[in-house]
Amino acid sequence: MAMAEMAADGLAARQALLRLMAWLSPAFPIGGFSYSAGLESAVVEGHVAGGDGLEAWLLVLLGDGGMRNDAILLCEAHRLQSEGQALNEIVSLATALAGSAERYAEITRLGEAFVQAASAWPHPVIDALSGPVPYSVAVGAVAAAHGVDRVDAIAAFLHAQISQYVSVAIRLGVIGQTRGVSILAVSEAPILDAASSYARLGLDDLGSATIIAETLSMRHEMQYSRLFQS
Repeated sequence: MAMAEMAADGLAARQALLRLMAWLSPAFPIGGFSYSAGLESAVVEGHVAGGDGLEAWLLVLLGDGGMRNDAILLCEAHRLQSEGQALNEIVSLATALAGSAERYAEITRLGEAFVQAASAWPHPVIDALSGPVPYSVAVGAVAAAHGVDRVDAIAAFLHAQISQYVSVAIRLGVIGQTRGVSILAVSEAPILDAASSYARLGLDDLGSATIIAETLSMRHEMQYSRLFQS
């Protein structure tokens, strides 16, 4: 490969990294701060009561729960976009998998806000993602459209999810900022392992073993007093 081509490839990779960092930054305007994905109910009902409990809760969701499914859906959207295939079926499937009205509202509102904000980087994929689009699918498709590596996209997405849960726990008074940072540090290796593993999975691997977490997410709709929308 000529030096000029190598330099161009390196520039493209760094550009893709910068975009990924921007899209999954807490400052990206998608409104993720409004949602807890059922963690608020877990705290209210005593399932998560401190740093150790939160850490264990998040690692279970990463390995066997909603984060795993979201990563698989992201991976499939990334593959379809990379191969130039239509996204409508994965959008429909991901939407149908929402376990409650709150969960549906969360993933589609985040997805639509993500697509709108990502339109600052023009690409035909934006038009293909019009209407209610689950967040994971939107991230996967947009990442693929801009040349972001699939494993990198999954890892960054999972890190952003765990960071959001940590932020929720801090605002609920479950942990302080120092403990939150330590949880992010501990989760680094599991996230990297999960990203590498989930990148090889397909739709037949979708599934969850976190019944309590999913039930709590449903019950949040009827919670008397709450800070978050889910």
